[in-house]
Amino acid sequence: MGGWMGKILDINLTSGEILTKPLDMALARDFLGGRGLGARLLWDEVGPEVDPLSPANVLIFAGGPLTGTGYQTSNRFSVSTKSPLTGTVLDANSGGYWGMQFKRTGFDVLIVRGKAASPVYIEISPAGVTINPAAHLWGRRVMETTSILGQNNNKRNVLCIGPAGENLSRIAAIMNDGQRSLARGGPGAVMGSKNLKAIVVEGKQRPEIIDQELFKYMLYESRKLLKASPLTSQALPEFGTVVMMNVVNAVGALPTRNHRQSQFEHADDISGEALTEKYLVKNEACWACPIGCTRISKTEKVEGEGPEFETTWAMGAQCGINDLTAIIEANALCNDLGMDTISAGSTIACAMELSELGLLDSDLRFGRADLLAPTLEGMALRTGLGAELADGSLRLAARYGRPDLSMSVKGLEMPAYDPRGMQGQGLLYATSNRGACHMRGNMLGLEVLGLPKMIDRLQVQGKSSYVILHQNSSAAIDSLVICKFTNMGVAEEYFARALSAVTGIKYATGELIKVGERVWNLEKLYNLREGFTRAQDTLPPRMLTEPVVEGPSKGWVSHLEPMLKEYYRARGWDDEGVPRAAKLEALGLDQLVEAVA
Repeated sequence: MGGWMGKILDINLTSGEILTKPLDMALARDFLGGRGLGARLLWDEVGPEVDPLSPANVLIFAGGPLTGTGYQTSNRFSVSTKSPLTGTVLDANSGGYWGMQFKRTGFDVLIVRGKAASPVYIEISPAGVTINPAAHLWGRRVMETTSILGQNNNKRNVLCIGPAGENLSRIAAIMNDGQRSLARGGPGAVMGSKNLKAIVVEGKQRPEIIDQELFKYMLYESRKLLKASPLTSQALPEFGTVVMMNVVNAVGALPTRNHRQSQFEHADDISGEALTEKYLVKNEACWACPIGCTRISKTEKVEGEGPEFETTWAMGAQCGINDLTAIIEANALCNDLGMDTISAGSTIACAMELSELGLLDSDLRFGRADLLAPTLEGMALRTGLGAELADGSLRLAARYGRPDLSMSVKGLEMPAYDPRGMQGQGLLYATSNRGACHMRGNMLGLEVLGLPKMIDRLQVQGKSSYVILHQNSSAAIDSLVICKFTNMGVAEEYFARALSAVTGIKYATGELIKVGERVWNLEKLYNLREGFTRAQDTLPPRMLTEPVVEGPSKGWVSHLEPMLKEYYRARGWDDEGVPRAAKLEALGLDQLVEAVA
């Protein structure tokens, strides 16, 4: 068997039962792994009657058929669950080393269910699988926990939660390898609800590659293309993802002060250039990654990975803060506490606006860099004002009678691209199955960077076809599982051929993209079963009714409605956004039609 290891590890923390099950290869062929396989397994495991923070919810950790093979960026893995933040289907994925090491334990998937009576951690190694007491780890932060459990890249890797997950913050992340994260949607809270502190993996097995010669050729060709791309060979290695700060700001699409503006006058101060000049120590890379976009930054107080562009924006422009030192330290604190930096920063920005309007009694104001760290501490520990912010911006804003001030979709905070200045991005956010997300087919390449070509960022008509293609491609890449930065230099054709070489199953490019379309439609079915309707495929009122006041996007709002109607038709869905029976049959999902009829 090529690519897949053929086994699922199923652990019930309530009973202590540890089972090994065969991987259903029909599902593996149709959904590959990672996000796709996770969504398909979640469909069977967790229905609408399950509260996300109850023992009945599951955590599904999954690699893909390329994971651990040595193909470009084949280090990634994902976690799937029902989101405690949004109530939607959720997957989050991460790089580093843990995913590769988990594959080496001989499993494709780990399902964790139930709830332990007291804190525990799981260890998976050549010696076997054990559930161990973790009372001595409960309350400890991520870096300390990781160190105690013996983190050692390429040999022994640790995945864990911090205080945010233990305290069931709905924006809590799961951290791996110390400073990598499965962040969006609150999977750390699900892990905390199970009294599960950590999962340690140590393996020696290797996935089989059926056609070694073709695989080596595809590896060579992919690496050559990545070296030829200015973005993956120069911009990302030199400046990291924060290279996007000035670029997005220049076109008037950088959300500022809780999306009240679309340009930040101090963007230069928090740019990738400023980070490189003043704080960069060195570059690092995930396992099997030739790009090396990771930045190790240092201030007088901290040294560690990041911050990435999204984090720098969320703690910076979104909060009206231009103190890069404070942002770097806030990023390190979020990692150590185990918290999603995008949702954390945007929730603080929401609180800042509520405070400035006199609705929230606090000292938070736009620009108050000095309050970032203590507010984040309070959010993770559920103390003081932080207790009100711990569950994200929508719950916070609704508590004070202004849910419209939450810059979120389906309850998930929007990332660093203003939909008024990038019309396709707005459609992407509104239709994303896990809530507002730039990793579900980011339109940045087409609308801002000109990759693979430039289209008018303010164009409305015809945007749906681009968004759908990117969404389907994104879902396929998340199911392989590899890094989307690879796709900035390497076309999907190469991924399909690498997949064919590894598995021995012929996948044409169109078949790979069809996997992505199948995954997207399954996720939509899941949300429909959970009670989500057309009404949730929308944007915050500010994006739809408040034009940008100044800058290159002046006068624009998101013209979502015509794009959404076009999108549904192009997807083969009805006017209410429900996939038609013919579409589901074409994707092999027709057996699920009755579940949402």
